[in-house]
Amino acid sequence: MCCFSGKVEKVADTKIFARATSAGRQFLVYEMAFEAAADLAMILPLPVPPRSGEDAVRFIALDHYATFFLDLQSGFPVSRSQAFALRPAALGAPAPQTLKVVEVGEFEASFVPSRDDFDRLDARFRLPPEVWDDLPAYRDFGFAVFKLERGNRRVHPIAFELPRRDPSKLFFPTVHVHDGEVHRNAHFDHTLYVQGDAPRGWAESYDVAGAFMRGDDGGLVDRAQRVFKHELRGKHANEDQYV
Repeated sequence: MCCFSGKVEKVADTKIFARATSAGRQFLVYEMAFEAAADLAMILPLPVPPRSGEDAVRFIALDHYATFFLDLQSGFPVSRSQAFALRPAALGAPAPQTLKVVEVGEFEASFVPSRDDFDRLDARFRLPPEVWDDLPAYRDFGFAVFKLERGNRRVHPIAFELPRRDPSKLFFPTVHVHDGEVHRNAHFDHTLYVQGDAPRGWAESYDVAGAFMRGDDGGLVDRAQRVFKHELRGKHANEDQYV
């Protein structure tokens, strides 16, 4: 799922789409439902090349296409009872020393180039230093940070493009930090979608994406390619996924 700067009561029904773009970059689209009693931030660690600049990540607004993942799912026909269960819940200028804040649909987003740069964010939207001590593999990552309002909500799809540290792999941010602690195993409620080469066992859409993607996603999805899907449910190692 993701990391949160504060306590969340619930995180569920996470969906992530990834596709390679030119020049060693990739798209990511992310959606979830969550419940929290206070405003907080969702933090997605990103394996960008070391010393990436503050403009390395390009945020893309998708608030006009709230059904992005419903359209993706429609490429994988299901029974009527399953389709009912898939209906979504109701949607719901910086100083020089601060990081740039971008309006992305309903959210404010920032790219944090390194762990040290979190000091340039509001303290409410940082993870405690001891959490990072338990995640040594992320010491040279960058971070996409989205400020979320409290409540019981489903966020509209969040999209961005990032440079890939390893151009041969697509990255899915699935490590969990929901309660201020890093657990070796965690409960997953994920559906992953990808275009391009997919591992054996991933489901394939019945046709190319142009047959079922109906909204304007600004080129995030290649209409001439099929989509592949994989579900992660239950207990799994608390780590990110690569394809």
